[in-house]
Amino acid sequence: MAMKTELLRLLPLLLLLLPSPLRDYLWTDEAASCRVGQGQLQVYHPIILFPGISCPNLEARLTDAYTPSVPRCGALKGKGWFPLWNNTWDVLDHDYLPCLQEQMSPVYDPILNDFRNRPGVETRVPDFGSSYGFTSKGEVDGRNLFCMSKLIQELEAVGYRDRDTLFGAPYDLRHAPPSPGQPSQVYTDYFARVKDLVQHASEKNGNKPIILVGHSFGGKAALDFVNWTPLPWRKEFIKHMVLIAPTPPTGFVQVLMNLVSGPSAILIPTVTSLDLRPMWRTFASSLVSLPSTRVFAHEPLVVTKHTNYSAYDYRDLLMALGFGTNIIKRVLHMKQKVDAPLVPTTYLNGVGIQTINQAVYRDSNFDVEPEYVYGDGDDIINLVSLLTFVEDMRRQQHRSNIHFKFIKIAHTNHSHILIQERSLKRVMAEILEANCRRDIM
Repeated sequence: MAMKTELLRLLPLLLLLLPSPLRDYLWTDEAASCRVGQGQLQVYHPIILFPGISCPNLEARLTDAYTPSVPRCGALKGKGWFPLWNNTWDVLDHDYLPCLQEQMSPVYDPILNDFRNRPGVETRVPDFGSSYGFTSKGEVDGRNLFCMSKLIQELEAVGYRDRDTLFGAPYDLRHAPPSPGQPSQVYTDYFARVKDLVQHASEKNGNKPIILVGHSFGGKAALDFVNWTPLPWRKEFIKHMVLIAPTPPTGFVQVLMNLVSGPSAILIPTVTSLDLRPMWRTFASSLVSLPSTRVFAHEPLVVTKHTNYSAYDYRDLLMALGFGTNIIKRVLHMKQKVDAPLVPTTYLNGVGIQTINQAVYRDSNFDVEPEYVYGDGDDIINLVSLLTFVEDMRRQQHRSNIHFKFIKIAHTNHSHILIQERSLKRVMAEILEANCRRDIM
């Protein structure tokens, strides 16, 4: 006992001997209890990363059943797999944008009540399992900053290695985890692959349980995956979840803006959100996380000359946008209930950034940029929604005596939380603390 006390007393001095990438993150009480040596953590729990919505790559293959709208879109027919959603500059350089939009757009099958590819278009998500299986679709000043790239660098600096202790779970960005009674064959297959990946990563690392780390839509995918698994399985294989600005089931106003005026998250250089809007509206993922009535009540979210639309008015709004009755019915039956994962969870989110609360289309013209009314949030997720989400998560986790920790990071943008040094350091510290802590299950 005396020796243990002496070691704990000397631990701060021993930390000073570590390389800075590791030393910077080991100052919390939990993290400092990790055994360290040669600049690396000695207690590894494998990590699986779930990236934001624009980050997963997508490949396509065109079969004889594909009938292109213009001949050049069929130039790759019969020539095997090719990158469809990967390098957006390449799309523009080869004048492939109309073909991308056509081949990326799924169709809704009312008989299956599910979304599928257009006839003759086959798709797959490449490099599943690798933390390099998703990429930023554009560079900033010649640097790849987005899509967890800086987080991956920091994890590698403290000893994590791709496909050894660090893994990735990219998904098809067009699809969404389904609500009960709403099938998604794509996500059924995806969740099965993630489950296999979790078990593989655990077995490869001495049967240690896994840490899941998800950002934005990836946080939603990770949370829905865990809730899809049986409780005994997740208690055996999931050590901790780290959710970084996850898109909440309580919803946020930006989802409506993406539907009405075009997506802000799907970026192609020099191409406007309005031009991408028709493609975006075919995605199942575009229809989830609409502002919930519970959080936003009757507050007008979309204002036009003649009509105000609140969270109670989606039927009318979607009809005004041209959606069919089957899609509207699907949207109106989507689950907006918060289900905590019942595994130890840390949730980090930025606050203190102007975030859209309302859009005003004075001439009732959805093709014109609206005027915005702002409130608090992280530039994407409204503060009122994330706080409701947090409260529901905390209550359910604590009721089951399971660890839950929420961290607000002031003046931090939704996309930049994994880029800014201050917020990235906090995320890293929490991941390494999760690696070290002895959680109550």
